[in-house]
Amino acid sequence: MRLRLGILLPLVVLLALSASLLAAQVDPRWKPNDPERPMPPAIDPGTVGTQDVPGLPPSDAIVLFDGKDLSQWLGEDDRAPRWKVQDGYMEVAPDSGYIHTRRAFGDCQLHVEFNEPKIPTTDTQDAGNSGIFLMGLYEVQVLERWTYSEKIYADGIAGAVYSEFPPQVNASRPAGIWQMYDIIFHRPRFSKNGRVQLPARLTVLYNGVLVQDNVELSGPTVQAKRPPYKQGPDALPLSLQDHHDPVRYRNIWIRELTEEH
Repeated sequence: MRLRLGILLPLVVLLALSASLLAAQVDPRWKPNDPERPMPPAIDPGTVGTQDVPGLPPSDAIVLFDGKDLSQWLGEDDRAPRWKVQDGYMEVAPDSGYIHTRRAFGDCQLHVEFNEPKIPTTDTQDAGNSGIFLMGLYEVQVLERWTYSEKIYADGIAGAVYSEFPPQVNASRPAGIWQMYDIIFHRPRFSKNGRVQLPARLTVLYNGVLVQDNVELSGPTVQAKRPPYKQGPDALPLSLQDHHDPVRYRNIWIRELTEEH
């Protein structure tokens, strides 16, 4: 079937517009190598940690958990969270519910360290299971993958964008050892009439290895379904999942990203 030119041109323009919005744009206010162009702010980049001692966050990061308390978090129904805090980490208290940040976030860089216990079970959904939900909607899976990697669906293992994208490689460490996610998230963009202009996007480094490369999400995370987007706020709280397993978290910080550059 041959497309008429009047139909094809709008499609080409739409694709070009989408591609341009995905990439950073050169600021037309400045000439190349312009000495008058303002310098970016200087920050302390922080330090890289070890298994025993977490690193220090960048100086412009918002620290969401420093190993001491849950003052930056709320439980379900905005009550005080019931997760345990000890020895520099927080631990899921089974059946205590999800927790979410007091603050709302949209585009961000997120650092999370987690430790999955090796649980003697034959249920692959009950093996160090938890999850990190950007804007409370889009899940990066947490699951003890070393033992059970051959027994569960690919888009439900550690490093996956749950129900959508398996990780590119298996970068997991064995259960009981601290793991690390560095996540770059861009929220979806909507037109004035509520249509999706740009879908949400995720990049994930798992233990320093790229496992999700700027993938486009089809919508919010739901098990075994692909629900459509619904227009909502530009920022919503980050949440951590209670899946009944005593998963531990530490050294959680976030940097808010802006469209200015």
